[in-house]
Amino acid sequence: MNRRTLLAGAASAAIVAANWPAIRLAQASETRRLAIATRVLEVNGKAAKVFGLTGPDGKPGLSFEAGGNFDIRLDNQLAEETMIHWHGLTPPAEYDGVPDLPMPIIKAGEQRNFRFPIGNGGTHWMHAHTLQEQQLLAAPLIVRTADDLKADEQEVVILLHDFSFTPPAELLAQLKAGKSSSGNMDANAMNHGGGTMNGMDMPRMDMSGGMAGMDLNDVNYDAYLANDRTLDDPEVVKVEKGGRVRLRIINGATATAFTIDLDSLGGSLIAVDGQPIVPVSGSQFPLSMGQRADIRLDLPKEGGAFPVLALREGGNERTGVVLASSGAPVSRLAVVGDAAGPILDLSLEATLQALQPLSQKPADKNFMVHLSGNMDGYTWAMGGDHLNIRPRSRLAITMMNMSMMAHPMHLHGHHFQVVAIGGKSISGAVRDTVLVPPNQTVTFAFEAVNPAKAWAFHCHHLYHMASGMMTTVNYEGA
Repeated sequence: MNRRTLLAGAASAAIVAANWPAIRLAQASETRRLAIATRVLEVNGKAAKVFGLTGPDGKPGLSFEAGGNFDIRLDNQLAEETMIHWHGLTPPAEYDGVPDLPMPIIKAGEQRNFRFPIGNGGTHWMHAHTLQEQQLLAAPLIVRTADDLKADEQEVVILLHDFSFTPPAELLAQLKAGKSSSGNMDANAMNHGGGTMNGMDMPRMDMSGGMAGMDLNDVNYDAYLANDRTLDDPEVVKVEKGGRVRLRIINGATATAFTIDLDSLGGSLIAVDGQPIVPVSGSQFPLSMGQRADIRLDLPKEGGAFPVLALREGGNERTGVVLASSGAPVSRLAVVGDAAGPILDLSLEATLQALQPLSQKPADKNFMVHLSGNMDGYTWAMGGDHLNIRPRSRLAITMMNMSMMAHPMHLHGHHFQVVAIGGKSISGAVRDTVLVPPNQTVTFAFEAVNPAKAWAFHCHHLYHMASGMMTTVNYEGA
């Protein structure tokens, strides 16, 4: 599958799953309108024209109750074509939201209906599956269970993003021209020549310098946002003294990983990518692009103001919101902290345990996927096995990162369970996006229960995806 087809649109693909049971919808639902429109933010004292997704209540995003229908009329009010992906949901492929895989891209001024079962609860999001994602074309998509609705806790949704006044196509062109703004790019660490695998060029790894050549950020952004605001003018959320809060945090950034920092308040991580886990207590939680974290907080009875910060990986920049009880003074927070944000690794991932694990039976088929990159020309690739799968089988995919950048890997249409890190078996979290750091391997397993001709499988770093780190998982006979 050509990456330009996946990103921008080309010939439409047919999808039919032969003899597969029909999708069952809930008996009744109300079609809601979701508008794709332009809006203006103030960022660093300047007006910024961006995009947005607004529900019928005029607020960004949508929320649903588990077990109902996702039933919307998407209204593209932009002067350009686009496509929206429902990240975290598992719809039939024709509604997944990747241009021409198989649904054609949505033209300017066009309206289109989407209706399918919403599934279980979870913190999800929706975003453009084009470079428009960089222009903030994203919003929360929250599905609440009956227990969520009954819980005696306040819900706070936080959507993180990285922002640039430079158009995304120009940012990508600069990267391809070797004009990274990060200051820590090491082309030599990424390009060591030689080797092919299944007809695809594969660079050799040179680890003689340890991780010194690792590239954390290849774009320096003008601002980092939490719910569209910078930390020098953050959203202040009123909370009750001694109350319980559930944070639903979404990393909607296109090329920036964060660490969520709760400082002395601490909290309990209770779900990742919308899937419940055995709770993990802590004050810092890593969050790569596309991932979500649900964190439960118990506020002190005396109240106060409590920043919830997102620390940029390897940089001093930060963003976030402030939780404040009535009458609590809110101190000014600097957008640049005293120390660089932690480098994300898999130490927490290796400890996570799903509350609702997938089948534990051995995989019917195992695949190997190689993640590679070359900074000369800024090209990225996914090599190795062809991902052809049989319906109703259990599959395992091992991803080997042969590049010097981390890759948050996202599989459409399915939830998977992390079952090995570095070759060591675990019974990990159920996710849809997992980080694969440089020179490491991660294995996930999933059930082939959502048939389609092809499902997108890609890195959730927007510019890696746009430059080749995207492939498809294909159902045989679909």
